[in-house]
Amino acid sequence: MNWLQKLVSPRARTSTAGKGKVPEGLWEKCDGCSAVLYRPELEASLMVCPKCGHHHAIGARVRLAAFLDPGSAVELFAGLEPIDPLKFRDSKKYKDRIVAAQKSTGEKDALIAMRGTLKGNPLAAVAFEFRYMGGSMGSVVGEKFTRSAELALAERMPLVCFAATGGARMQEGLFSLMQMAKTAAALARLDAAGLLYISVLADPTTGGTTASFAMLGDVILAEPNALIGFAGQRVIANTIKAELPEGFQRAEFLLEHGMLDAVVHRRELKDYLARALDWMAPVKRA
Repeated sequence: MNWLQKLVSPRARTSTAGKGKVPEGLWEKCDGCSAVLYRPELEASLMVCPKCGHHHAIGARVRLAAFLDPGSAVELFAGLEPIDPLKFRDSKKYKDRIVAAQKSTGEKDALIAMRGTLKGNPLAAVAFEFRYMGGSMGSVVGEKFTRSAELALAERMPLVCFAATGGARMQEGLFSLMQMAKTAAALARLDAAGLLYISVLADPTTGGTTASFAMLGDVILAEPNALIGFAGQRVIANTIKAELPEGFQRAEFLLEHGMLDAVVHRRELKDYLARALDWMAPVKRA
C-alpha cells in the first residue's frame, strides 16, 4: 500500500478503486500548517483546519447556509447584476471580467443577501463571495446591502454582514466609491430606529468597505487571523517610513487595540451571534 492509499479513508479507497487516479479536488493543503487535508472533512468543519485551526476561505452561500436556521433562508434581490457605465478597460474590458466572474462563481455579483432566522430570531444577512473579483464593492454590492438594511428597517429586525472583500471596485470608479456613503447612510437610519447591526470581518477585509459599513457595526467581530485594514501594509510602511509591529492589521492585533469587540472561531460564530441578538437587540430597540 502506497502513502496515498494509507491517507485515504477506506470509504474513499473503495469508491475510487480501479479508476487509476485520485479524483481532482479530493485533497487540499492547509495554508496554516501545510497538512494534507481530505476535502470533504474540511468542508464539514466549515473550511477550518482540524489540525491547526486555520480558517480557509469559505463561499458566501455556504457561510449563510451554515449560519441561518435550516429551511429559513430566502434569497433577496437576486436579479441585480452589474453593468459597465464607464466602458472601463485595463488589460481586459470590464464587461468581459463580469462575464468571467459570473461563469467561474455562478453568482451575478459579489454580495449574496438573504433573510431568515437564527435560532428562531428573524434577521437579514449578507455575505461577500471573495471569488467574484476579490469580493469587490461595486454598485450592485452597495445596492444589495442598502436594500437589505432598508428591509431590516421596515420589518424591525437586525442586519448581519459577513465581509470578505478587497474593497471598492476600481472598474466602476466613482460609482463604486459612492457606495461607501450610501451604505453608511442606510446604517445611520437603522441605528436611528434602534435596530442592531452586526459586522463580521473575515480574511481579508480591506479598502473602501473597511472605511464604510464593515467598521460601523454595533458589534464588530472577526475570524481568527483575518487581515483587516484600509491601505496595504507596504503602502503604510512606505508612507510613515517606519517598521510596522508584528501582527499589524491582523484580527488579534486590532482586538488588542480596541478596534474589535471579539475574535470568534467560525464554528462558534452561530451560537455567539445568537446570544448577541438575544442580549443586544432588545436593548438597542429600547
